[in-house]
Amino acid sequence: MKLNVVIPCRNEKGNIEECVEAIFNADLPNECSILVHVVDGMSDDGTIDIIHNLTKRYPYLKLIENKFQLTPYAFNLGIKAGGKVDFVQIIGARQILSKNYFVEAIKNFQEDNSTWCVGGIVNNVYLNSKAEIIANAMSSTFGMGLGNFRTLSKSGFVDTVGTPMYPYAVFDEIGFFDENLIRNQDDDYNYRVTSAGGKIFFNSQISVKYYVRATFKGLWRQFFQYGYWKVFVNKKHQAITTIRQLVPPLFVFYLMLLCFTPFFGKTLFLIALIPFVLYLLMSLLFSLKLAKNIGQFFLTLVTFPVLHISYGLGYLNGMLEFLILNKKPADSQKRLSR
Repeated sequence: MKLNVVIPCRNEKGNIEECVEAIFNADLPNECSILVHVVDGMSDDGTIDIIHNLTKRYPYLKLIENKFQLTPYAFNLGIKAGGKVDFVQIIGARQILSKNYFVEAIKNFQEDNSTWCVGGIVNNVYLNSKAEIIANAMSSTFGMGLGNFRTLSKSGFVDTVGTPMYPYAVFDEIGFFDENLIRNQDDDYNYRVTSAGGKIFFNSQISVKYYVRATFKGLWRQFFQYGYWKVFVNKKHQAITTIRQLVPPLFVFYLMLLCFTPFFGKTLFLIALIPFVLYLLMSLLFSLKLAKNIGQFFLTLVTFPVLHISYGLGYLNGMLEFLILNKKPADSQKRLSR
């Protein structure tokens, strides 16, 4: 049995060593060998020197250059470099695997051959105070919606997971990651998995520690891109991949219409204001629940509309460009925010 671990990486000198060490220290099933490919997007912060030193300690660690500097290329380069192994694990350079991750995920595949993908819980470690606030909001049902893997605590089948493992046979069946997708390439791939009849399992017994670094500016750009590229994925598949993705654009569209309702009378305006008031109340409720102090309360209160409005605007922008104007993705939306 062989396992290929793929680590997309760029400028992660502070995390790559711990990430790699956790992988080689993780338990493996009996008679299972491991290959690890760090696919580096032309790092210029000293990350490459650290990886070269790690290859001297770990002979099954290989460095691959990703001259495209984009995530889906990194995925595919790493997967193909490992050849036709039994399983492929994808993990970010800021993610630290639990010791039981490989054993339990492979066990899930062995117990149910209809399972084509397995992932686990994300435990956040915050590199600044804003990162903690943002991550907490993203881990709430109000922030991300029902059914999102970030909000789950019980094992079960889902529509997507983070830090996925796949049997290699899945790549034979449905191909590799779409290199046209700068964002949402994992959502696209997992939609292809379920469309082909496979299941995606969220295992609450395995986890990754994830180092979160975040700013509101970066969060806005990140979620604008998520919404924007989600429409591109929808157009590709001629389908709405998840119903919850429609909520933010509908909310933003509602806010646009709300601005005009005062011109049609006070009564209509007051009636139209009800959903907005409910939204404010929900924001207040969840901010009170998540915040540890008054400062965190106000910052959390800001985080929810940043998440929802940026995604909604990105989605509406994607609808305009991809569905109405039939344009290709804008170059400005190909630059990652992190």
